[in-house]
Amino acid sequence: MKIGEASRVSGVSARSLRHYEDEGLIVPGRFSNGFRDYCQSTIDRVLVIRTLLESGLPVRLIRELLPRLTDGSGAGTDAVCAEFLQEVQSYHDRLAARIAVLSDQQAALDAYLREAARRADL
Repeated sequence: MKIGEASRVSGVSARSLRHYEDEGLIVPGRFSNGFRDYCQSTIDRVLVIRTLLESGLPVRLIRELLPRLTDGSGAGTDAVCAEFLQEVQSYHDRLAARIAVLSDQQAALDAYLREAARRADL
């Protein structure tokens, strides 16, 4: 299927499909005229990519591990899953640390605004 239909079927914009290709996440086939040809397995892969991106995983992590997660061979699945989970946990921990810093900054701004409002009322 051409990019427009692939976009409609997957719910991912044509621009995003091109971006996934540029990032090496997908490799669509080509028609004889050079147009992209998306098969169902590529669409399935796009759906996995979309889910992983929506969960906040960085493209780097998806690019490194996606081929081994979706190759269908089953070879080394336990190791891949353990490696993937370790990377995801690491990403989660970094995200939690950033959230904590942002929460502290928000609390400081809230206190500042309360104090500024209190002084303005005097």
